[in-house]
Amino acid sequence: MDITSLQSAASSPIASSQVSQVSNQEAAQRRQLLQAAKSVNESGVLGQNQLVFLLDPETHRAVIRVVDRTTQEVISQIPPEYVLRLAQDFGSSAKVITSEDDT
Repeated sequence: MDITSLQSAASSPIASSQVSQVSNQEAAQRRQLLQAAKSVNESGVLGQNQLVFLLDPETHRAVIRVVDRTTQEVISQIPPEYVLRLAQDFGSSAKVITSEDDT
């Protein structure tokens, strides 16, 4: 599992403020999820692939990727990149609409 992406994300100001808002139950669930991913990666069941968990920097949504260990190519991603961009665009549109309503 790519721990570096999780650690670097946790050091960003946005991520650290989100971490402080995470309940104990959510933190325990995240630890269990990371441990499960680590177990899957170590088992070799994915062959040359590994699970990578990260936070999308634009939408702040959790992303799960299956990545080739050798080439670092993203084989699969949930949610797909186009869904993340749609969420980002929708968020931007909602901010514009809200600011127009305030005037």
